[in-house]
Amino acid sequence: MNFTLTKHHGLGNDFLVVFHPGVEGDEALGALAVRLCDRRRGVGADGLLIAESAEGKAARMYLYNADGSRAEMSGNGIRCFAQAVAMRRGVEQGRGADLQPQLIETDAGDKLVTLTAGADEATIEASVDMGVVSDLAEPTGWVALGCHPDRPVAHLSMGNPHSVVGVDEVGVVDLVELGAKVPHVNLEIVEPGPEPDAITMRVHERGAGITEACGTGACASAHAARSWGLVASNAADITVHMDGGSAVVSFDDDRPGEVRLTGPATYVATIDVEVS
Repeated sequence: MNFTLTKHHGLGNDFLVVFHPGVEGDEALGALAVRLCDRRRGVGADGLLIAESAEGKAARMYLYNADGSRAEMSGNGIRCFAQAVAMRRGVEQGRGADLQPQLIETDAGDKLVTLTAGADEATIEASVDMGVVSDLAEPTGWVALGCHPDRPVAHLSMGNPHSVVGVDEVGVVDLVELGAKVPHVNLEIVEPGPEPDAITMRVHERGAGITEACGTGACASAHAARSWGLVASNAADITVHMDGGSAVVSFDDDRPGEVRLTGPATYVATIDVEVS
């Protein structure tokens, strides 16, 4: 089986995008993700994004983590996906990337992505209407983390599950050990600042482990930070600093709970793959 994929990253959180791979079923696509995302024996990435046609939409996005598990949504992934769609549209039209808005269907619902030119030819800026942040029940096994009862904790959904914990200093936390205790959720740790309307976040992602950035995690963390008073409760835009760079989460008080995520997506390479 031969196909062409593109590789992209959103603040170091990297994805492979494949249009119509001709592989069907969660098991087969999960196995393909494991093979392609392997950083030593494959191309290497945090996840595989499958693009299929969707009536009335720019495309349908399916996301498989590096371990082969299926995920509902990725804020960085959908920006990378939108860049791949924009590049494909541009080629079909005989010009550069088509930066028209895209409505993308995901397992977490339809997401509108607005695109603008980025800092260089390989990069675009994308704003994604991420939907409503909602509360989740405490995940199974949470008590194993041993969080102090006075430490702020929020269990939230962005279409996928997140647990956000406020800490004094993100850099001294053994996030690998903590994340391994709740591998079925995305675990974010956050501290305030350094700017007034900013937080610093690190993440252990479900199905991928430590990643340099997480878009849905940034949204959940910004929402939690607002509710805890780490930033002003009426802050319209919160900058989320992550290991791979910074994204902005925006709030509109006329639409309570809804958030918009803005950040870059960068094209890395086009790769022809043969899979036996």
